[in-house]
Amino acid sequence: MSGCPYFEKRYLLFKNKPPHPEEENDASQDGVNKASKGGIMYGEYLQLDKVVTAQVLQSEVKGNKIHDEHLFIVTHQAYELWFKQILWELDSVREIFISGHVRDERNMLKVNTRIHRIVMIFRLLVDQFAVLETMTALDFFDFREYLAPASGFQSLQFRLLENKIGVPDNLRVPYNRCHYRDNFKGHENELLIATEQEPTLLKLVEEWLERTPGLEEDGFNFWERLETNIFDGLQQEKDKIEEMQDSEDKNDLMEELAKQKELFTSLFDEKRHDHLLSKGERRLSYKALQGALMIYFYREEPRFQVPFQLLTSLMDIDTLMTKWRYNHVCMVHRMIGSKAGTGGSSGYHYLRSTVSDRYKVFVDLFNLATFLVPRHWVPKLNPNVHTFLYTAECCDSSYCSSEDSD
Repeated sequence: MSGCPYFEKRYLLFKNKPPHPEEENDASQDGVNKASKGGIMYGEYLQLDKVVTAQVLQSEVKGNKIHDEHLFIVTHQAYELWFKQILWELDSVREIFISGHVRDERNMLKVNTRIHRIVMIFRLLVDQFAVLETMTALDFFDFREYLAPASGFQSLQFRLLENKIGVPDNLRVPYNRCHYRDNFKGHENELLIATEQEPTLLKLVEEWLERTPGLEEDGFNFWERLETNIFDGLQQEKDKIEEMQDSEDKNDLMEELAKQKELFTSLFDEKRHDHLLSKGERRLSYKALQGALMIYFYREEPRFQVPFQLLTSLMDIDTLMTKWRYNHVCMVHRMIGSKAGTGGSSGYHYLRSTVSDRYKVFVDLFNLATFLVPRHWVPKLNPNVHTFLYTAECCDSSYCSSEDSD
């Protein structure tokens, strides 16, 4: 010790002070430092030597170090790491469906957990824009010239994510009048082609919905019962309106009823559904739409509670991806105005065109609310007869435990 004699004396005093009895019995200090015995350390396990040295500022390389470029790089690297985790979870869920393990309904908890994890990651990604927006447009301008021709459109992982979830190729917005894959070469292009040929999450969920118990024509026959109940209900509504005295309200009610009848006539018309499917206005098969609507109406029943949670989480993914795109659009507009993007796109104008339902994969699930009807129109279930709602499908050969789920 050197410096003030007063503090030097206090240092010696505390140094030589015997431990207090309470300190000797401090349970918080009863641990053992296992790291002193060797083995893998925190930094080695996470390979932090690679992670924290991966921020190469191009402005510094060019001899003009710009402070905020570091934030820009770290933020985008964080996005890419989270995209990797989303792909990890998504691939595991797709494998459960592809392998047939989903037929054992005990595996639905695992599916729900991992899909929900994806939702939570996307919530984080949406909020992360707030950190990047602490940088002003002028701060970004200072180093933007060093980025070209790099562009966020070149994020391979985000394109893989879109493909694996089920963004249809024919509904993508062209990038400078070219196919999106033209921006990727070699192995990256091959990966994108491979994911376009794999079963998407949308397709796998569609096949799962088609097997919804209760749709069987020789069983509960939900669809036929629902059609009968709805049109009986509409006829009863019409009879009530016709008993009213002639008035503007009566005419309005009749017009609204006619619209409702047309809506439900369309719902129960398979050819009409297939036509909308061919135009890209619907994404699920006719049978899958029936299953989704059945789950929607009977979501409080034991067997449909977990499936309903899954459908809700799938809508959450679509919603959050749309919010992510929108936040990206707003940030780009704020940072570069109407300038062209660093990769050569029209920038803000291109990104704005991607914030639409054409990129919503599970749009049919959102539209289920269009077909809501009074609860008493929904076909009644008899617990003594319709036992399928209380007996889940189990098959030990397709059950994957936590050990073999990967």
